[in-house]
Amino acid sequence: MAGVKNSKLKLLYLAEIFEKKTDENHYITATQLCDELEKMGIQAERKSIYKDIDVLREYGYDIIHEGARNSGGYFLGARKFELAEIRLLADAVQAANFISQKKTNQLLTKIESFASEKQAKILHSQVYVDNRPKCKNEEIYYTISLLDEAITKGVKVSFTYTRRKITDEFKTANEEKTFTVSPYALIWSEDHYYVVCNNEKYDNLMHLRIDRIKHLTVKNEKYRHFSEVSNYKNSFDSADYASKLFNMYSGEQKPMELICENELLETMLDRFGERVKVQKVDDNSFLLRTNAVVSDGLAAWVLQFGGRVTVKMPKELIRSVKEKAHDLLDKYE
Repeated sequence: MAGVKNSKLKLLYLAEIFEKKTDENHYITATQLCDELEKMGIQAERKSIYKDIDVLREYGYDIIHEGARNSGGYFLGARKFELAEIRLLADAVQAANFISQKKTNQLLTKIESFASEKQAKILHSQVYVDNRPKCKNEEIYYTISLLDEAITKGVKVSFTYTRRKITDEFKTANEEKTFTVSPYALIWSEDHYYVVCNNEKYDNLMHLRIDRIKHLTVKNEKYRHFSEVSNYKNSFDSADYASKLFNMYSGEQKPMELICENELLETMLDRFGERVKVQKVDDNSFLLRTNAVVSDGLAAWVLQFGGRVTVKMPKELIRSVKEKAHDLLDKYE
């Protein structure tokens, strides 16, 4: 009975061998395939291997033969992810400081499993690690899962939120608060992961870092609809919301005009998107029109360009930039 059972699993094992042992630089012969199957307790002849390969091809596996008809080898061509795509995913996970080091290692192992064993080994040795601080909150997967569930169901959540503060002894310490909120979206911005929500005590939107959330529970209480606390009516546009924020500071959204040097065009389009209105001012500068949340974060962002960016409107942003510039100058007087 064991032999019959194993024979039924033969195609699955064969597909696994192609995924793990082969790629465009590493082939496997029909004889080697028989040897690999034997290690798994399955007896196979070369003739049956050829038929099995035809079945896998018919199912959709891109199994390619290289070399002479009777002496060449086989490898799996197209995969779910190309090697470049796997590298991008691995680098993104490594760079995300809101994922703990333990979870990072687990994710990288899973991502590398989409490549062959030889490719995974090379990929692992080439993934750049910059030793940036990583989150220590091991609950983050669980938190994201529960937030996603709450958003789908349209219900509230409650949790403990941790902020860091300076103590009288000039040391850092954690300060915890309990929140009950209506969650609307999850946003990855400025190297952090946020939940956009409404605190039931106020009539506006707020965003909180997910890596600082602990002990989250999903409530059976219907959430407050986002149309009551934002300009979004039928659906919450998380991309639009994120594009109008700077360094995830909250504030009021207003029309904004910036006069920028021409060399900053790519920077501005990267920040605001291709749909912003751009108009030539002279041979050296252009006018950019868009909507943005006026906040300290936006003022600080403008200041980083020095005299290369000038705020034309709104007045609140002009005033904020001036105040920050004067404060900075006073500190160095």
